[in-house]
Order: sequence, then C-alpha cells, then structure tokens
Amino acid sequence: MNLVCDTPLTPLSFLGRSSTVWAEKTAMVDDERTLTYGEFGALAQATAKALRGKGVGDGDRVAYLMPNVPEMLVAHFAVPLAGGVLVAINTRLSAQEMRYILEHSGAGVLVAGEGLTQLADEAAAGLDSLHTRVTTAQEPPAGWITYEALLESGPAAADLPWSVDDERKPISVNYTSGTTGRPKGVIFTHRGAYLNALGEVLHSQHTTDSVYLWTLPMFHCNGWCTTWAVTAIGGTHVCLPEVRGEAIWRAIRERGVTHLNAAPTVVTMILNAEEAAPLDAPLRITTAGAPPSPTTIAAMERMGFSIVHLYGLTETYGPYAVCEVQSSWNGLPGVERARLMARQGVGMIQADTVRVVDEDMVDVPADGQTMGEIVMRGNCVMAGYYLDEESTAKAFRGGWFHSGDLGVMHADGYVELRDRAKDVVISGGENISTVEVEQALMSHADVLEAAVVGVPDERWGERPKAFVIARRGTAPTEADLIAHVRQQIAHYKAPREVVVVDELPKTSTGKIQKFVLREKEWAGHATRVQG
Repeated sequence: MNLVCDTPLTPLSFLGRSSTVWAEKTAMVDDERTLTYGEFGALAQATAKALRGKGVGDGDRVAYLMPNVPEMLVAHFAVPLAGGVLVAINTRLSAQEMRYILEHSGAGVLVAGEGLTQLADEAAAGLDSLHTRVTTAQEPPAGWITYEALLESGPAAADLPWSVDDERKPISVNYTSGTTGRPKGVIFTHRGAYLNALGEVLHSQHTTDSVYLWTLPMFHCNGWCTTWAVTAIGGTHVCLPEVRGEAIWRAIRERGVTHLNAAPTVVTMILNAEEAAPLDAPLRITTAGAPPSPTTIAAMERMGFSIVHLYGLTETYGPYAVCEVQSSWNGLPGVERARLMARQGVGMIQADTVRVVDEDMVDVPADGQTMGEIVMRGNCVMAGYYLDEESTAKAFRGGWFHSGDLGVMHADGYVELRDRAKDVVISGGENISTVEVEQALMSHADVLEAAVVGVPDERWGERPKAFVIARRGTAPTEADLIAHVRQQIAHYKAPREVVVVDELPKTSTGKIQKFVLREKEWAGHATRVQG
C-alpha cells in the first residue's frame, strides 16, 4: 500500500500556524500601530476576502506600491491567500517604469501607499486591465477607494484555508532592475518561497525572540523572503518606511532590534551615522546584494554586530549562498578573517551547490584564481521569467541558471565573486575585477565607499576609473589613493583617476548603480563591447 499524506508547501501555512500558536504575541509594530499575530492573521483573511470580492481569482496579479508599512507585510499573505500573485513595485521607479510593470504583469488591482497615488495615476493612466485602485490615504483622490473601504467591501464568509493545491503555483512576480533592457518578471513559487524562508530562519538564526528591523525593502525579492521567514518563527517585524541612520539607531535602541538585513552600502551608512555607537546587545546583520569589503566586515565586528554574509540574485529568491564561518578562522588576524568572511561561500542549506564554470559548462580549477561564471539550480531558483520564454531558455542553458556573475572557486569549496560580467574592465586584453580595485580603495582609512568602472582609453581600449566618498572630516588626495591601491594589487589594475564625490547613484536597496557612472564616461564614444 502506497499512502501519500503530504501537503503542498506554501508560506501561507506560516501565518496560519503563528496566528494560532502566537495569537497574543506582537507580530508587527510601527510608529503608530501594534498588531498581534492573531490580528495579523485576521487582517490577512479580511484583505484576501475583500480582494476576492473585487474579482481576484486564481493566478490574478495584484500590484502593491508601498514602502515598508504593515499593509505591505500583510499583502505577502493576503494576496496569495486570495489565490492571487503579488507584484510588489519599487517605489523609487519612474512613472514610465511602473507603467511597464503594471502593463506587462496585467495587474487588475493596485494598492498604493499614502503619498504615492499621484505617481500611480500617472503610471496607470489608460490601462484597461487595472479595474480597482486602493490607497492607504484617508482622503482618496478620484477613482480610488480607501484601504478601510476595501476591507468593508469584503463578503461575510468563512476563513480561507492557509493552503494551496499546487506548491509550484506562482506566489509573486518580482521585476528586475532592467539596467540593460526592459525589466524581467521573475516568478517565485509557493514551494521556493517556503524553502527559502526556512533557509533564512536557519542561517540568520531567527527565533521567536527575534525583533527584525525592516531596513531592506519588502518590494525587493519579497524582502529576501524574510516577510515569510520572520512570520514562520513568530518573531516581531518592526516596519520602517524610510531608511535613515537616525531612524535605524532609534529603532535599535527603543525596540530592542536583534536582526536586520541590508546591502553593504546601507551597512556603511549605519556604521557611520552620527548616532552610531558600540552595541549594548547582540545584533545580527545579514548582508548581501553586493560583495562587502573586508574593511566593512571588520568595522561591523568592532562595533559589535555579528555578520551573516549571503549571496544571490532576484532570480534565486534573493539569498542562495552563505559564507559559513569556520571555527578555525577565530584565531586568525582580523584582516585575514575578514577577507575569508567576504567570500560568497557555499549553497545555503535549502539550496543546491554553487558552481563556477567556463563557457563549455566545465568547472574551473578550484585554485582561487581561474575565473568563470557562477551558475546555480535547485529549489530556490526561479520558475522562469513571466511571459518571456526566450529569456528563460537563455538563462537556463545547460540546465543551470546563469547568474552573469564572474567568480573563482577556492580549494575549500567556497566561491568568491570577482565581478559582474558586464562590469569587468578589459584593459589591453587583461581582465580587471572592479570589485578587487574597490576593496583595495576601501582599505584606505579615509574612504567610506568606492565604485570602479571601465572608461575609454585610446591605447588599451578601456581602463579603470574610481569614484569614492570620503569619510567625514577627511580629504584624501588622488595621488595618495592611487599609491595606496598600488600597494595592495598589481599596478596595471590601479586606476589612473580617482574622483572624490559627495554621493554615488544607488538602487532602492543601496546597491551602487555602476551603469550610471559608466554611461556618462562612454557618452560620445564607441559602444563598450561587454555592455
């Protein structure tokens, strides 16, 4: 007899469980509200029923345009509970970029935060697919209804089940940044989101006592699936609409924050805020989105933060690999330990292995020198690009997802990211890793942040140029910085120009937008071969 008693995996079950087991425990807080897990579950149910009342059915897309507020967290459960697919839109996009996402996804409902309705109206003007617009503002503009009115419109019906019939159904579509073309809609499934969330619980070491501060946007890879992870373990979400140093440090001290996620540039902002001071209690920072420099890691540890370094992409539900810290590293000098911790590491516990391969899909030697492309597969790789079979097939050629990231494999099985393929500087036939040059610059005591891009060169085709932000109260010279880099790495890799700037172009998650710097440098020149 072959009896099958399993159930499809879905993050919905996390809130179903926590709303019962932790019914009276604080689930989320912001400056105005506190909700228990029982109230969280009830609000998700009410929102889901209301969305169904507005016509949302199986597979229908529901767009949310919001910062990190409770309604955005609720959406991660309410939309799939209604049978829909969540499309969380970056609040920093232009109206034109938002319009493309709304049109491509075919969203029928748009829920926007207070202060975002005018931008949303501009983005959605004339879209026939969009039939319902909801706002958290108390006084909605014409054509909009309030969030309260949405809830009141919901039918009186029994609670919806915290389950799905097919774990491979889409739970969300997350759009890429589109820096080299139109944004692509990355399909997350219930199964992948469930497993990635559990991986986050394990590697970031969340418990029911976790107090998680939302410094990472929920619209970015569904907050690296932490929307579901912290809920699964019954931790407390601290919603933070604006990421500012003062607000972060106030929340750390007043809310007793134990965990937060952030890109390295956001970590740098936290460390260098005027309010920064050594911690009174342990706080774990999970960082990803760009390679953190050993200098940043060492500074984090000195201030008392414990570090989880992850690596991944939107196409891998956010984090896919983790730099597992070995006990043997504890006795190493600080600089050497930080260098090892800056590597991207190995596949997370819920993921598959990470490979570094050549153009023929053959693994490169594990010598820490030979570069190849990082490829991945398994439970936590996207189901594909929404309505884009050609791009999906290209991304999965050879049966593995091609990241577009170049890295090396070390003898201990740890991967180290060297660059994005499009960012590598090819100077006189030599490949120069911009990450390596940036880390050399960051090791200078006066450098707060650095970005390196390839610029035109008549003799070599292109060469590296650096842009840096200096620490407060310092004034590093170009000659000093160039000399410092030449002491760290080969002379031919060092930039001839280092420009000190007040700010660097960044995404909403704090990742430096090198393409913006590069496009300015290449304006009026022949198109760069590697893009």
